[in-house]
Amino acid sequence: MNLSKTDVGFMAIATGLIVANLYYCQPLIILIAKEFAIPEDQAGTITYLTQAGYAIGMFFMVPLGDKLERKKQIQFTTLAAVVALIIAATASNFRMLQIASFLIGAASIVPQLILPLSASLASPEQRGKVIGTVMSGLLVGILISRTVSGFIGAWLGWRGMFWIAAVLCLLIVVVIQKKFPVNKPDFKGTYGELLQSLFSLIKTQPMLREATLINALSFAQFGAFWTTMVLLLSGDPFNFNSATIGLFGIVGASGALAAPLVGKLGDKGNPRVVIGYGCLLLLISFIVFYFSSESMIGIMIGIVFIDVGLQSVHISNQTRVYSLLPEARNRMNTVYMSFSFLGTALGSAFGLWLWNFGKWHAFSIGGAMLSVASIIIYALTYKRK
Repeated sequence: MNLSKTDVGFMAIATGLIVANLYYCQPLIILIAKEFAIPEDQAGTITYLTQAGYAIGMFFMVPLGDKLERKKQIQFTTLAAVVALIIAATASNFRMLQIASFLIGAASIVPQLILPLSASLASPEQRGKVIGTVMSGLLVGILISRTVSGFIGAWLGWRGMFWIAAVLCLLIVVVIQKKFPVNKPDFKGTYGELLQSLFSLIKTQPMLREATLINALSFAQFGAFWTTMVLLLSGDPFNFNSATIGLFGIVGASGALAAPLVGKLGDKGNPRVVIGYGCLLLLISFIVFYFSSESMIGIMIGIVFIDVGLQSVHISNQTRVYSLLPEARNRMNTVYMSFSFLGTALGSAFGLWLWNFGKWHAFSIGGAMLSVASIIIYALTYKRK
């Protein structure tokens, strides 16, 4: 079947609202620390637990999309997110909130189930555009979730944000029931064979290896920037507070509007060409950042470049990966996205290390080095379609 624009729109909205669950907690740390009378760094552990839950959920649950009926799996997982969010909203102590945070992460892997579903249902000539549209929802959810959470936390308290997120996810379950089509996979093996096949895919699919490595480096640049940017903007000469810094997510969200265009360009030609331009945009962004340590306009321009560059790389790579083995799209996505998010985590740590070593200029040079590494990998495998 062909997906209508309405179907794709619902998938994009659901993807954005659910992935936002991973990031709501970040601006709420100060409020949580105050309520439970704990240090802020201890309260911050919920951010790591949420990401850990996401990584584990992705590895063990996303591959099941190649074995289970996808619509039912998405519904069940979203309901699990509702339960986890309610546990967080009603947590009577910090330990319970930590457990709930891990569960929120594990149940928020739904976007990684929706993306392969959309790719499976889209016609080959529309696949890139559909993936780009759904990805734009995911990226907007990531980029503005912190801004929304900061304002909701100040207005209704941190528990209010989790209650609102639970209601939104419950509404998504209803929408999924009414709008998402049934989609049955072809894998007939056991769950153990399903997980073992992940390593076989890495071994036998060179395009998957190439796309995953380039994407991991691109996500590392993205993670390094958004972590280090907070340190720059909170100090001289800007001295912005957390609410103001969160507003920069809106600048990045504006760049997410380019995602459907990127996917469409990939449909019309070789998506690998778009990846090359994306890698160059990422490199240009760090050159702009290097000369913008005291320029808010320069930083905003760099944010647009890094966001559009990342989308060009990510969406085009995802289109290529989904075209390899239709019966293994969820497992392909598990490999591809697991390493991408590992790249984000390592990039964040790299960015902090560079900041401690030489502040903003060291970060900009280090980020440019990651860009150059991805361009070298791209150039060495230029013959691969």
